[in-house]
Amino acid sequence: MIRPELRDHITHHRETYSAAACLALSVWIGTRGGWFLAAFGLLLGAICAIWVLLAWRRSRFARPVSEPGLVDLDEGRIGYYGTGGAVLGGYIALEDLVEIRLLQLHGQPVWRLKSAQGQALLVPVAAAGAEKLYDAFAALPGIDMGALSAALTSRTTAQSLWRRR
Repeated sequence: MIRPELRDHITHHRETYSAAACLALSVWIGTRGGWFLAAFGLLLGAICAIWVLLAWRRSRFARPVSEPGLVDLDEGRIGYYGTGGAVLGGYIALEDLVEIRLLQLHGQPVWRLKSAQGQALLVPVAAAGAEKLYDAFAALPGIDMGALSAALTSRTTAQSLWRRR
């Protein structure tokens, strides 16, 4: 009954739509009258507005799986299980991460994560589980998640997006 492309769009952005519905509910609560409901609606609305922004940015990280491999996030370590092709796998701890770059490798975007020891881990943006990287990157000090999300739509060959001071 629902077109497949519409169903895919709704599934992909379900968190954003849930946050927007919560925002609408907070506006409704805030307009029911009285200072208490207005204050409660305003507080809930601010929280939901932040949730909408974060959900929208997180949805830009979630891509249809078109690259081989699997991304894992376990106890502060980013892992990528590669297939042995052009991009190999490995692990890198978030505390050892010193640089994040977005590269175009064979026409596909790839995260290049560099450790303090100089090792680099290449993680395809369209690998299974790559949406977990949003939460991992958000924990890094001084990172601009808006710039990171915007870089995913850019076709620049190489972009340095974050560097540890």
